[in-house]
Amino acid sequence: MRVAIGSDHAGFHLKETIKSLLERLRIPCEDLGAASTASADYPDFAEAVAGAVLAGRADRGILVCGTGIGMAIAANKIPGIRAAVVWNEASAELSRAHNDANIMAIGGRTTRAGDVEGILRAFLSTEYEGGRHDARLAKIALLERKDT
Repeated sequence: MRVAIGSDHAGFHLKETIKSLLERLRIPCEDLGAASTASADYPDFAEAVAGAVLAGRADRGILVCGTGIGMAIAANKIPGIRAAVVWNEASAELSRAHNDANIMAIGGRTTRAGDVEGILRAFLSTEYEGGRHDARLAKIALLERKDT
């Protein structure tokens, strides 16, 4: 398992916490920024992490902004990305099991540091269930190809 991680300024501290957890779990991590709490635009980091996932440099991605919402919106504009905002272990697990999310978006301002390890473990260890969910993911893939 390899992980790409990125944040904006609002998610910087939680990103650093997650990097420490990944290191403790011996999971390789590519940090794609931000490098500090200086103001930064979250779409840039969403694009970088999504690119790493799509290129195969990372198996999963983690994006951190104030709420996770902006990061998920930006990442989901990129075909092939299924970014889910997660807020607890159950949402992280279901994002993988039912939606085959390849990126977890989480809020630095809305997530307690003490909850992060369980959320992270759920996201990284849960496998996609397939089956009845395959048809739904196929419909999402069709939406990505529609001209609007």
